[in-house]
Amino acid sequence: MIPTLDFGRTGHASTRIIFGAAALSSVTQAEADSTMELILEHGINHIDTAASYGESELRIGPWMKEHRGTFFLASKTGDRTYQEAYDSIRRSLERLQTDQLDLIQLHNLVEPDEWDTAMGPGGALEAAIRAREEGLVRFIGVTGHGTTIPVMHKRSLERFDFDSVLLPYNFPMTQNAQYAADFETLIAMCEERNVAIQTIKAITKAPWGEHAERTAATWYEPLRDQDAIDTTTHWVLGRPGVFLNTVGDIHILPMVLDAAERFEARPSDAAMHSLTEQWTLEPLFV
Repeated sequence: MIPTLDFGRTGHASTRIIFGAAALSSVTQAEADSTMELILEHGINHIDTAASYGESELRIGPWMKEHRGTFFLASKTGDRTYQEAYDSIRRSLERLQTDQLDLIQLHNLVEPDEWDTAMGPGGALEAAIRAREEGLVRFIGVTGHGTTIPVMHKRSLERFDFDSVLLPYNFPMTQNAQYAADFETLIAMCEERNVAIQTIKAITKAPWGEHAERTAATWYEPLRDQDAIDTTTHWVLGRPGVFLNTVGDIHILPMVLDAAERFEARPSDAAMHSLTEQWTLEPLFV
């Protein structure tokens, strides 16, 4: 049984494993249907998708007719200006076949110039606030990749009272002392404000090699060994208060869900160093 945790101040008890629906970006509806059945079997009650995730919203849409009440439904807009972002939110509602999102997130808000646009007058944040006022969305979050994202999220929270953040978290990244320190500063701020903390890239092995055969739908090389996935998944779940957003490949997803079902305790640092050496784990962002 995958435990639940209050998703920040939203009032929703989300499963600590959140279905990362980037995995549905380029699958058939039949494959999406099988995947949705799988997450229902595991009791997952929170879906995270985005306007930019290929066909993901369209694949989820048919399921919302019957199961909308089952899921906390989140999407994202990558647009930075007001009208484009507002139109993106409306389009996501149509594609998802629902009249309300639980969470809209400003997607991958990393670069300072894009941040200035999105967070300034006539920016995407104003569109998200309008959508909330109109009842199209309930909550507003912010996401991002890269080593600078804890600092950027802190800056975002200082500008606006976001309900959630999303950023990378795995053992190799925390070996970067600056990233680890910035992550802890952000987490302390989120805990003080009761902001939900979503983490991504739990089972990353390394960036794809220049000439590597890409054998998964992920844009990075994922782990495929069940024991290794167990260890990396349990390491993230061993951090109290965070959520783990699942892998972007429907064929690896069952292994992550299986690992989460068997979580008991966080692996030691010694075990993580051993795993890092065994599988040559590398930080995805440097």
